[in-house]
Amino acid sequence: MEPVRISKLMAQRGLCSRREADAYIERGWVRVDGKIVNELGSKALPNARITLERQAARRQTDKVTIILNKPVGYVSHQSDQGYRLAASLIQARTQHRTAHGGGPVFDPAHLRGLAPAGRLDIDSQGLLVLTQDGRVARQLIGDDSSIEKEYLVRVEGRLSAGGLALLNHGLTLDSQALRPAQVQWQNEDQLHFILREGRKRQIRRMCEQVGLKVVGLKRVRMGRIVLGDLPMGQWRYLRDGERF
Repeated sequence: MEPVRISKLMAQRGLCSRREADAYIERGWVRVDGKIVNELGSKALPNARITLERQAARRQTDKVTIILNKPVGYVSHQSDQGYRLAASLIQARTQHRTAHGGGPVFDPAHLRGLAPAGRLDIDSQGLLVLTQDGRVARQLIGDDSSIEKEYLVRVEGRLSAGGLALLNHGLTLDSQALRPAQVQWQNEDQLHFILREGRKRQIRRMCEQVGLKVVGLKRVRMGRIVLGDLPMGQWRYLRDGERF
């Protein structure tokens, strides 16, 4: 077995992101087979035992994950220049709190390093996850992620012969086969999608291939987290005990 960078091993195992791993290593918060490692770029065998010191574990516990009901007209990523960022909606006045509480009171420190875990384009609405925790991001959008994403999709046009079967399995995007999906009619003008991947504008492009135009798209679930009754444009913290 060839040695691998420790930061890469940590990210592969879901301990943290590679950037976080480098920061923890630099601070001497990582042990490999019981020994502290504090040199960036250090390598270890793929089967090495890697553990975090209490300082790193405490820092991870302090990281927040936010569930936002994104409206149409906001983009999820900074790279989409000239548009309003979904993260700009994370403010004290837009936090959704109920009689049962809404998690911690908003702290501006929770905006530092907050990044979307998955894309939801400007014309789409619904559940968008933003997180400071690299483990959550990898779980949702890592190359090996199998987390289900559920959508309600309004369409126009005439579905081609065999189109529904192709939406379920058989289409390609950018010369790459798509994973099997679960697609069925919700009503006469709305499809119900469950995907286990998230290519750019995937559902819109899938529908175009079978003669349909998407006129409305709403994400309602990621893994075990549902949008529920979270009002449009408001957000809440991922609660203790909630898991994707």
